[in-house]
Formats: sequence, C-alpha cells, structure tokens
Amino acid sequence: MKQLLILSGKGGTGKTTIACAFIKLSNFKAYADCDVDAPNLHLVVNRLSAPQRTDYYGLPKAKIDDESCLKCDVCRWNCRFDAIYVDGEGRYVVDHYGCEGCGVCEAVCPVEAVSLQPAIAGELMLYVDDEVFSTAQLRMGNGNSGKLVTEVKNQMRSVDIDTEVAIIDGSPGIGCPVIASMSGVDMVLIVAEPSISGVSDMERIIKTAQGFQLKIAVCINKYDTNVEITRRIEAFCREFALPYVGKIPFDPQAVEAVNNGLSVIDIDCPAGKATEKVFRETIKILNE
Repeated sequence: MKQLLILSGKGGTGKTTIACAFIKLSNFKAYADCDVDAPNLHLVVNRLSAPQRTDYYGLPKAKIDDESCLKCDVCRWNCRFDAIYVDGEGRYVVDHYGCEGCGVCEAVCPVEAVSLQPAIAGELMLYVDDEVFSTAQLRMGNGNSGKLVTEVKNQMRSVDIDTEVAIIDGSPGIGCPVIASMSGVDMVLIVAEPSISGVSDMERIIKTAQGFQLKIAVCINKYDTNVEITRRIEAFCREFALPYVGKIPFDPQAVEAVNNGLSVIDIDCPAGKATEKVFRETIKILNE
C-alpha cells in the first residue's frame, strides 16, 4: 500500500479540502487525518460508522496523595512551572495543564506523597467498515503530537484492507507532527497558496520533504487570487525541477459546499473540475 501525504506550509491553503476530494475521487479504502491538534477531515468525509476509541497516554503527570501529604509546601516551592497550588480546602493539587512531568516534586517530597502517574493526552479514533479511517484528537495543552501522529498511521496500517493507496491529510507547518507524517510515505503533495507568506512556507515544507528524499509534487489552490505570485510559484517549480500538477481557482461554490459538509467533488463547480485534473496528475506521478 502506497501512502500519499497532502501537506501545506501554512494553515488555510485548502489542504483538507483537497484531501477529501482525493478520497471521494478514488477507490482507495484507507485514509488518515494526522492533524491531531485540529483534525477536521471527519467533518467532510461523511460515510463513516461509529469509531473504535482508544485513550492515548503522553507524558506522566504528578499526583499528590492528600492522606500522605504533610502540607510542608516543599513541592510547590520547587515547581518551576507553578503547577502546584492549594485549593479552597487546603489540599495541595496539581494543575495538569501546567505540569510538565519533570518529577522534581516527586524527588523533593519528604514522605513520598507525590508520584508521577500515566496521563491521558488524547484520543485515537479508528473507523472500520468497507474502508478504514484513522484519526486522533490531542487534548488541550499536551505535547508529543508527533508520537500521536505515528500512532494514527500505525492504527491505519493495522487493518488488513485491500487498497493500492492510502491518503493522509497532514498538519500545516514543518513541526514535529509534519515530520512524523512524512516518515514512511511514498509521496508528498504540497498545496501552495499564492501569497507572500504562502510562498515562504511552501519553500520551507519543500526543503523539509527533500530531506526525507520523497517524491514531491506541487499544486496551487485559489491561484487566481494573486496571478503574479502564482507565476512565481510555477517558475520556482520549473527552476528546481519539481512536478507541478495544476492549479485550482478560488470558487465561492466550493466554500459553500465545504460549509455544508460536502466535498468540491460533490457539486458541479470549477474548483471541483480543476481538482480532478490535479488528482489524475498526482496519482500518475505516485505510480511512476
């Protein structure tokens, strides 16, 4: 099973919209949403059954045993993250959003009233029917999003399903979740936006993908919002011999479709037709 990862250097380029369109255009039966900080592919892929849910455990968090606690205040004074406080009943309590799991409070407690305990950092969801869809949601304030992305991909691959390609919707940017998304994939489609920041972020994500020695292709979404910068992106692709698979116009009908939980493929619109061409060119390069 080949893996096609769809990325963008910044948020708001239309990456998830294109990922959803690719899923609906193809007969591929495996896909994943690796944007674990803000997953939303499930909102527009509306052919899903109830998911299997699994808690994801991240860094351990401190817990104070009130019965053993002497209330000596040593733990609170030594917490550099100000994650320990005294509640209205005089109990010492750990703020899990502030706790970094460093273990200093556990080490300095004279009566071993503090311990590090496994803490739920997010939730994995796996939808299995005739297709498999893997996604996850990281809890607010938790790190290790790259590890959770890896679990999302492992979960997708754990299901024995007959499909040639898996489509993966990645995170924006070039951080840890993106690095984890890139690991083990066969090709990256980069969705660029014709703006000054869009060009800068596109160049960064291309450089990151090249470090993994992956097949790379570029498409431009909302190309007609700035034709001059669109030409710059096309010239950039020619200069660095990057496959350019097409451009998609800004389309108010597409915006309306997405707001109604539909894909641009579900309606007859210019953006949908252009996306079909981008899909065909992308799959051609993936299979070369």
